Order: sequence, then C-alpha cells, then structure tokens
Amino acid sequence: MVARAVHPGYDLVLADRTRVPVLGTTTIGRSASSTVRLTGPSVSRRHVRLTVVGDALVVQDAGSRYGTWVDGARVTDPVALHDGARLRLGDEEVVVELRRGENESRRTLVVPVGASAALAVAGAAPGGPRLRSAYAIKRLEAAEGRQRWVLRDLRGDRFLRLGDEGELVELLDGRRTVEELMGEAERRLGQPGPARMIGLLTELADRGLLAGDGEPEPDPAPAKRGWLTPREWTWPGAGERLEALYARGGWVLFTPVALAVLGAVAVTGILVFAYLTVGRYGTPFVVANRIGLGGVVFVVGRLAVAAVHETAHGLAMAAFGRRAGRAGLKVVLVFPYVFVDTSDAWFEPRRRRIAVSAAGPVSDAVLGATFAWLCLLLGAGALRDVCFQLAFGAYVGALVNLNPFIERDGYHMLADALREPGLRRRARVELQQVLRRQGDASGSTVLRRYALAGLAWSVVAAAGAVVVSLRYAPALRSFLPGPVVWAMLASVWAAALTPALMTLGGPLLDRVRDAGTRRATA
Repeated sequence: MVARAVHPGYDLVLADRTRVPVLGTTTIGRSASSTVRLTGPSVSRRHVRLTVVGDALVVQDAGSRYGTWVDGARVTDPVALHDGARLRLGDEEVVVELRRGENESRRTLVVPVGASAALAVAGAAPGGPRLRSAYAIKRLEAAEGRQRWVLRDLRGDRFLRLGDEGELVELLDGRRTVEELMGEAERRLGQPGPARMIGLLTELADRGLLAGDGEPEPDPAPAKRGWLTPREWTWPGAGERLEALYARGGWVLFTPVALAVLGAVAVTGILVFAYLTVGRYGTPFVVANRIGLGGVVFVVGRLAVAAVHETAHGLAMAAFGRRAGRAGLKVVLVFPYVFVDTSDAWFEPRRRRIAVSAAGPVSDAVLGATFAWLCLLLGAGALRDVCFQLAFGAYVGALVNLNPFIERDGYHMLADALREPGLRRRARVELQQVLRRQGDASGSTVLRRYALAGLAWSVVAAAGAVVVSLRYAPALRSFLPGPVVWAMLASVWAAALTPALMTLGGPLLDRVRDAGTRRATA
C-alpha cells in the first residue's frame, strides 16, 4: 500500500508579513478572543472562521458588517481556499499560503506603504528594529544557490540578494529587542546566527531599509533636476496593457511552434544579412546616396526596434504570470531610448529570468532577419536602402544587448547562468586586486576569466571603432577641413580606449607607487 503524503498545512500572511500557521479552526476579527486579531475599524469583532477539512482550508463569513471577499469575489457560502488566495476582510487583506518545504520556493510577499496589522499576542513592546514598509520578499528554490532570498525595496526599486539570513527578515517587525533578535537568530541558524543578524541589520540600515525605533518613515526626497538629468515620460498602466496584449494573442508567440519558426527566421536572417553586407547591397547610414537621410532612418528605425524589444520583455513577463512595471521613453543627454521595467523577474527561478532577458535580443534578431529578407527581395533603390538600415539597426541592437560586458540582457543572462550576482562589479574588483598584487583577492577563476575577457573585449571594440571610423574619413574630408576631421576621429578613438585605460591605469599606478615606497624605505 502506498503511504499517503502528509499535507504541509497553510499559513496566513498578514499585511505586516507576520505568518500565522493555521492549526485547526481559526477565527479572525477584532475581538480579543479571536485567534488572529486585526484592529482595523472595517474588521468585525467576529469576521471569518477558517476550518481545515481534509487537505482543504475552508473560509466562512461569520456575519461580518463589511463583508468578506476571496480573490475579489464576495463570500456568501463556505469557500475552499487555494494557495495564494487573497482574503479581504473589510479594508484588511490576508494572503493564504501553502507551507513550503525548505528546498521549495515561497510566493512573493508584498508589504505596501504603511501596511500594519496587530496580533492578539503582541509579544515584546514596540521599539525594536523594524523593516520599513513598501517592500517585497521571496525565497527562491534551493537550486538557485546560497543567495536564494530576494528583497525588493518598492520605494527606491532596488534589490538585495540574501543567503540564509533572509529568513531572519520576518523577525524585523519592531516587536523584538536586539537581544531577542540575536537569540532567535541563534535558535534558527545555530552559532553563526547572531553574526548573520548583525550583518543583516547593518546591510539594511546602510540601504535605508530600516524604519528605526518607532520613528515615522521618511518620504523620498524630491530629485534635483538639471539639464544633464535624464528626462523620463512614463506610460500609465503599461503593465496592464502588456498583459492584455499577451492575453489577446501575444501568447501565440510563446508556443513551441511559434518559437521554432521565429528561431528559424532569426538564424536564416543572419546568413542573409552577411550576404547583403559582402555583396554591398547597402551602406550603413546611407539612403539614396545621402548620409543625413540614412542617419535619420537609422535613428528612427532603431527607436522603433527598441520599442518592440522592450515589448518582448513585457510579454515574456506576462507569460510567466508577472506584470511589467513602469514603461515609457527616457532621454539621457540627447539620446532617447524606450524602457520597460522587468525587475519583478528577480522573483522568478533562474531559467525564467534568463528567458525574460533573452526575449528582447530574440526580437531584435527576428526583426533584423525580416528586414534583411526584404532587402534581398527588393530591387535597387531607396526602399531597399531603408530596409538595409532597419536590418542594420536591429542587428546593432542585438549585438549591444547581448554584449556580456555591459549591464544589458546578455550580461544578466550570463550572470544568471553562472549563478554569480553582481558579476561585473565583483570581477572588476578582483582584477584590480590582482593587478595591485593584493593578497585579499577572492581567487575565483570565474571572476578572473570574466574580467580578462571583458578587458580583451574593450581592446577589440576600440580597435574596431578605429577601423570603422577610418572608412568615413574620406567622406568627412569632402566637407570639413582635415585637422577638424582628425580631431573628431581622435576624440572617438580616445572614448573607445577609455574603458580599458581606466581598468588598467589606476591599479598599475598604485602598483608602481607601492614599489617606489618599498624601495625608499628599504
């Protein structure tokens, strides 16, 4: 006979992230006799009753004044709750969550601005460290590695990856003193627990995520604006619109057949564009023998391709049940670009994060292939030149976004594949320490290889910029004085070489100074 699996049970997750296990019949209300006491004025003294029936958790309204809703539907009869169900009691919300095993991921817990709730047993008096509201936290599956907890600051839209200390975050509710937190951390994590708690408190305080000893949470300071400040125009309701686009047909693009077709188009398009380039079917930035017109077509086309690129990211988010955040147009200096906030993908497993990052470059490759085929099929003329510029712009976008040495899609895909968060920053520090001959370098082979590959890429890219710029020198000299042309080219070469020089220059100079100091003191 096959043994029946033991049901793990349910937790009630309150607005202030407190977890209450459901043990038998549980009542929620304002009454002091309630199992879970919520103090909101819209909560009745006896609001709802929760009962475990077999493996199901059933909710029944207990005659409340303002009503009870489950996932937006009002409860009139007993209703079985599912994992992730949102239970609304008047103006208060409680999330029902199936208890997870240690190796499983948990659902994302979101604590909005100013969220608060009170339990019948309050514990210690308020005044201890408290995590500021407006955050989301999730524990990923064990396959994600040691740093499997993700904490998002919803005010500053920043993320923090945590290890085992992530489970200590739920203790920072202001009801425990520092000494009590240390004791609980040691109980949960063993001897390293107190040190982990100190490290967690320090990190959260440095990032401004602790509310302090009962002090009011500060409002974010208004950003200073100047002519160099990036300008941003957002699209209200972008996340909802992208979800609607996915539901009304965008989902077809994520079916196996569609993905296979798009992959075939992208691969053949690369071959076609290579043939067009070798056969001189077009020249970058030139339409109808005019560089100015070609430049305009390239810039406008590049912006349109970028819009499709970001839409692809948003649709991929919707495919995994996540809603994209802000979206719109941003201008940095004089350069415009489209953006879609996909930061919620951090709460998804690694393979899904990689898929969301890959959606944009895939769309670039498919659009590039489409315009390359059109260029091949069209006869000579301005329209073929336009298609070449659009294909060129799409492939430039794909290469830039797949570059693993700048923080774009390719970098995020590689960092996830290697399970190395903060890869670029840590690799840069590692290389600088090696160049300075400092003994505290981590010795990570992955970081050193990535740092050296990034340095080699910077040199190769600079050499490519020099070669390409020289091809345009004759055209520039036709309407500009020679010294001006060479000054322009020299500025381009200096800008291209700057990343490599900055990476090598500082550490090597420090190394020379240290050697001089040692000789002087010898």
